[in-house]
Amino acid sequence: MDKLRAEARQRGLDYEVEELTRLTAFHVDGHRSTLGRHTEIDETTARAFWDQFATALGKGWWRT
Repeated sequence: MDKLRAEARQRGLDYEVEELTRLTAFHVDGHRSTLGRHTEIDETTARAFWDQFATALGKGWWRT
């Protein structure tokens, strides 16, 4: 999540974290995605989560 925050700040986009009942919601420049509060997130879920912000941050932004 630090990588998401850092990338949003670097690009000058709005970033917000919202704690829900069993999920954490991340807002970047009007795009919202939720992630369950688990101690470990598998690779497939992580890639799908990062890809949801591709419209705001660009395709493959997490690889940089």
